[in-house]
Amino acid sequence: MLKCLYAAALLAGVSGAAFAAPATGPSPILQQADLFSLEAAASPEISPDGSKIAYVRLSGDVMSDLMRPSIWLVDTRTGEQMPLAAGPGAHSQPRWSPDGKRLAYISTAEGGTSQLFVRWMESGESVRITGLPDSPSAIEWSPDGRQIAYAMFVPDEGMKLGAPASKPEGAKWAEPLEIISAVTYRADGEGYLKPGYSHIFLVSSDGGAPRQLSFGAVNDNGPLSWSPDGRTLYFSGNRSPNWEREPVNSEVYQLDVASGAVTALTDRIGPDANPVVSPDGSKIAYLGFDDRKLGYQNVALYVMDRSGANRRILTGSLDRSVDSPVWAADGRSVYVSYDDEGATKVARVGLDGSIRTVAEGLSGAALDRPYTGGSFSVARDGTVAISRGSATRPPDVAVVRNGAARQLTRLNAELLERKSLGEVRKIPVTAFDNRPIGAWLTLPPSYSEGQRVPLILEIHGGPFAAYGPHFSTDNQLYAAAGYAVLSVNPRGSTSYGEDFANQIDQAYPGRDYDDLMSAVDAAIAQGFVDPNRLFVTGGSGGGVLTAWIVGKTDRFKAAATQKPVIDWASFVLTSDGSNYYSPYWFAKHPWEDPQGYWARSPLSLVGNVKTPTLVVVGSEDYRTPVSESEQYYTALQLVGVPTALVKVPGASHGGIAARPSQSGAKASAILAWFAKYKDGLPAKATPAAGGN
Repeated sequence: MLKCLYAAALLAGVSGAAFAAPATGPSPILQQADLFSLEAAASPEISPDGSKIAYVRLSGDVMSDLMRPSIWLVDTRTGEQMPLAAGPGAHSQPRWSPDGKRLAYISTAEGGTSQLFVRWMESGESVRITGLPDSPSAIEWSPDGRQIAYAMFVPDEGMKLGAPASKPEGAKWAEPLEIISAVTYRADGEGYLKPGYSHIFLVSSDGGAPRQLSFGAVNDNGPLSWSPDGRTLYFSGNRSPNWEREPVNSEVYQLDVASGAVTALTDRIGPDANPVVSPDGSKIAYLGFDDRKLGYQNVALYVMDRSGANRRILTGSLDRSVDSPVWAADGRSVYVSYDDEGATKVARVGLDGSIRTVAEGLSGAALDRPYTGGSFSVARDGTVAISRGSATRPPDVAVVRNGAARQLTRLNAELLERKSLGEVRKIPVTAFDNRPIGAWLTLPPSYSEGQRVPLILEIHGGPFAAYGPHFSTDNQLYAAAGYAVLSVNPRGSTSYGEDFANQIDQAYPGRDYDDLMSAVDAAIAQGFVDPNRLFVTGGSGGGVLTAWIVGKTDRFKAAATQKPVIDWASFVLTSDGSNYYSPYWFAKHPWEDPQGYWARSPLSLVGNVKTPTLVVVGSEDYRTPVSESEQYYTALQLVGVPTALVKVPGASHGGIAARPSQSGAKASAILAWFAKYKDGLPAKATPAAGGN
């Protein structure tokens, strides 16, 4: 009987030792247990006068095995901190009132569903102002501070078919039938979706009964933006009759608060989203693009009159996607964030199209892998608050005034200043067509110049995403075990321009494989890596490429493919994004071009695989469903390749490393698998059909 190996079970003999402190004192290198002590800053919200920043502080909790979010306040002049919402429950989405005297936030402090709270800063008192059946999101204060708008899911009955027989009193019958009629009926991290729609609500900032503003069998989503007179709300969504089959299309709408009338302000084919009204109410900045059915399309910043007239692009000269628009107080420019060659920056975009970078070094709070990310906010005087990190530090809160950045928090100083972390170096890589390829090498903490060490090629997902010099627990744990870790942005990666990303448009996996091999060759040629001890892993899109690589070459001693796509046809029909992948990743549906799907499927190469390959997946993954990993595991067993299947219990695709214990155990399982083959196949390694 075939067995599924869970990460904890795979390492039962060593994980206990990893959590026990050595007799001589704390370990000088990063270990699994240290993941519970890490903290990260996110969502820095600067007060209107620039004197204070409220931010979300994520802290590991060893008893609950969670990264718990709390809200803290930091003084931008002195750096003095204090907790605002740090008791039981999860606390997030801090938002200042227009006068800076109150702070709204979302919390589960009283148990049950998340609710909207308001804190009066002078008195220090916080009050729950809603009692909602579902969690609110996208909260936004009205200009006069008297009301708060938010979005929330509203249940619907859904399709009914037939009627059940009458159940006798006291009888215990099976659960009633579940009838699904939605195009997208499940979502990663949420599971099977209840019938219903997202709508916009309004509640007094002092509490009271909320009022629903939008209605219909459509989803009206945040972010929300008020007109200065408080009479109109702006939002984005797709209200067309065919919205379920238009995953990229959306428009900017205005909603009259008094009457509930909704009017579309945009009408192109493509996304128009994230509207933000200028301080004087005359213009609306928003994000979007003209949809050309490409795998990747730059998201640009646009501006139009409040009526929807005179639409024009502001970032046409910037070959990068932008995000999170915020108007400057003078109404003459808009702040945005963007990724550039693996780094996240904030720029100020003038209404004349001029672009000036005002902050750099942003980092996100997802710590397992070195993805780009981070967030920012802007005070009336132009002071910018950012979440800023580095290759060896998770994000902290920093403030940028007049171009000078100052770090305000040092959340991990006590832990990481006592640890020897792997140095991260950018290395030069040139592709077969002479394109430069971004790559970073994390070296073992004990590395000495001239030493050649085993290498783990760790491949990012997406595939339209990017790595950079950001903190990564996976990479540091691998480095602590003696490996150099190679993070690469092959063609298809974002932050290098639209053309570079679309080198894999409807051709993925493809020449991105060659870029990865060029990076490995460069690390060897530059003297860092032992060419006879190469290993490869990656998640999601990186899992696809890992499985593709072992079907193309035998140069790696062992592999670990994490949450991969193995058969594109089965993936497209079972993923939570089925309405998107065709036509954006494939020109035709699977039944219209079965050979085209098969030619790009790693399963088509399984007969070539000789590399011992571990398969890792979350048991509740609805993005690259568990069936993809199970197909590959079974195929590897049938062809006699050494393999094992690691399931992470309760984990979604996006949450496979959300719990510290599972994040550490997953990395440790991969290291244990690689250790089995570090010096070649074990002497008695003769895999059988039913073995592990």
